[in-house]
Amino acid sequence: MEVTALWNERFLEHEPPAGEGEAPWTGRLAVEQPHPDRPDRLRNVRHILRHELEERVRWRDAPEATDEQLHRVHDPSHVEQLRTVCATGGGRITGGTGANEATYAAARYAAGGAAAAADHAIERGLEDVPYAAIRPSGHHAQPAQFDGFCFFNNVAVAAEQALTHAGVDRVAILDWDVHHGNGTQEIFFERADVLTISLHNDHVSWNPEAHPQTGDADEHGEGDGVGYNVNVPLPPGTGNGGYEVAFDRLVEPIVTQYDPDLLLVSAGGDPGTVDPLGRNVVTKAGFEMLGRRARRIAEASANGRLALIQEGGYHPSHLAYATLGTIEGVLGIDSAIDDPFVWLEGDTDSAVATIDDVVDHYDAWWGLE
Repeated sequence: MEVTALWNERFLEHEPPAGEGEAPWTGRLAVEQPHPDRPDRLRNVRHILRHELEERVRWRDAPEATDEQLHRVHDPSHVEQLRTVCATGGGRITGGTGANEATYAAARYAAGGAAAAADHAIERGLEDVPYAAIRPSGHHAQPAQFDGFCFFNNVAVAAEQALTHAGVDRVAILDWDVHHGNGTQEIFFERADVLTISLHNDHVSWNPEAHPQTGDADEHGEGDGVGYNVNVPLPPGTGNGGYEVAFDRLVEPIVTQYDPDLLLVSAGGDPGTVDPLGRNVVTKAGFEMLGRRARRIAEASANGRLALIQEGGYHPSHLAYATLGTIEGVLGIDSAIDDPFVWLEGDTDSAVATIDDVVDHYDAWWGLE
């Protein structure tokens, strides 16, 4: 079993504006802080995979998404808006989401890399699992709204690409980024052919205009999609044990019952133990568990088809360890590499109490215990 990583140097050229965290520069401080989505995040991911898994990870160029692929998910005017912003030098678009002149190309290649990962998973199965090592992230991007450092919804583009294949009728998206996959939810909210499951910190909306979705369990889909949007808002400090309980009681039984033809994972590293934008204290060992569980679910219920799509993770060093752990888990490697950033125990009891409530809510559509 191997991993094929999809990569493009353009991902490193996207540079959001610096300031004070996600906020614009005010001059109150002596030093501007780099934006959380720094190119170093992905440089470190690529380096650790080359250093530790050289024999098991092959690298392939990510292609550019076509207009057809983007327009399956986004309004054409949305795509054109980003092109125009970047052609005039970039800048802040909304909240902490900003671009430079290279962002439009980077975002098109990120979406293309995700679509290529879906194609690869369908063609190769678990003998060669694709990992889209892409940037910028995508799961907050809605059909006509930039949000949360995201421009085009990469995993949604991948899902739509998968559905063009003969014999692929249902796709499951599992999102373990610490932030709610609100854009992915919005895109598929009224559909049954794409199941979306988001495990995220209980952060509610951070911008009622750009980000109206709350991520609560009562956002469970509408119309044909009722019951097919599953939100699991977890308390801060959930930790490895809490995520394992969520897999035991929600993720694995729901995906198994849904029986998709492909499992896509929005693999954010920001549940990590020291992430500056997340507080769910998952360690490298926890990410190994997530990778193992994703592989097991794909083996049992997705025809052995699994693709990993990189999302967030904003500690530029720990993201590399989180991603290494995820891929080691997928490959079934007993890692000898410890997490050098562990510092807090997870609060499993609080997570279980929340999961009990979520299980009660979704039992109306899925046989849960």
